[in-house]
Amino acid sequence: MPRTRNDLNTTFPLTACEVCQVLKDVALGKRIMMRSSIQSWNEIYNGHMPVEIDGSRLTLFNDCDSLEYCEECWLPDGRVGYLETWQRYGTDPVDLLSGWERERLERLLNAL
Repeated sequence: MPRTRNDLNTTFPLTACEVCQVLKDVALGKRIMMRSSIQSWNEIYNGHMPVEIDGSRLTLFNDCDSLEYCEECWLPDGRVGYLETWQRYGTDPVDLLSGWERERLERLLNAL
């Protein structure tokens, strides 16, 4: 009988593409994003902002009111992805968004 992922007690890494899809879904209105911090996007201005998207937890970096990158993401299935891992492969989830998607996310973050 072939071994499954659970038999090996390992988890598959969370890719930048998978996290990008979560962000795209928010931009398209398919998922709801909620703020997980006391401070708003505007109050943070330059720093990390945790958000929750349908059970997924992401930490986004606000660089002077601009969505710069995704620091980390935890999915409900237990998989986790980190900026340092994604950068090893030359990108992060925010870099994979279209200009429109990124602008839409920034507007949604400003409204939280």
